[in-house]
Amino acid sequence: MAHKIANIVRDALSDENPEALYADDFDSAIIGIGRRCGKDSIVAYDVEKCIKIIMKKSDCSYEDAVDYFEFNVSGAWHGENTPIFIYKPI
Repeated sequence: MAHKIANIVRDALSDENPEALYADDFDSAIIGIGRRCGKDSIVAYDVEKCIKIIMKKSDCSYEDAVDYFEFNVSGAWHGENTPIFIYKPI
């Protein structure tokens, strides 16, 4: 299901904003499209899913995955087409 959502988002953004950027290796954490007034649409990711991906890929603790995520993923600005990362309440 997760990759199906990623494919739907990629298809939609190929028309809406072909310059949208994607976080490498996080397709299964894509939850939709972010829209902002006066700005192009961007990819939206679920933070907890991203952290779980990092934990699995790097075989690290939750805390280490959060540190990595905040510095290297959500903390990386690549311009107006940078994805948005959603913190969903637990």
